[in-house]
Amino acid sequence: MKITLVQTGKTGEKYISDGVAEYSARIRKYAPFETITIPDLRNTKNMPHDEQRHKEGRQILQMILSDDFVIVLDDKGKEFTTKEFASQIEKIFLLSKKRMVFVIGGPWGFSADVFTRADLKISLSRLTFSHQMVRLLFAEQLYRVFTVIKGDPYHHE
Repeated sequence: MKITLVQTGKTGEKYISDGVAEYSARIRKYAPFETITIPDLRNTKNMPHDEQRHKEGRQILQMILSDDFVIVLDDKGKEFTTKEFASQIEKIFLLSKKRMVFVIGGPWGFSADVFTRADLKISLSRLTFSHQMVRLLFAEQLYRVFTVIKGDPYHHE
């Protein structure tokens, strides 16, 4: 199964983009992995946050196929330990899906339509992180999950 990360907007900080690139390369040793970056919305200075969420949501949904297993990363989603997350990913791999799509929204979160389309909503933490930082934290955790699944020594407990 291919794993796709859909994210909104460019990664602005070099240390984040470098870290994400490093973990993405590591993930690709375990599974096909791609990142799709939806361009930033334009002229948002006076645009209400609900409208921004709605417009980003339409763009996100255009990247999702009908047979994808969609997981949104949201601070109100279900929390897992690393081992529980690894177990969940293994279960998803058993489904007859071609892609597992993780979605990181913009700074104002997701539209209702994206939440409705999601098969699973997960949280990396009850703490609040910027949508930029979530990219790096997610990439590291996905890599860690694969090392747990494969029994590699990266994860310690």
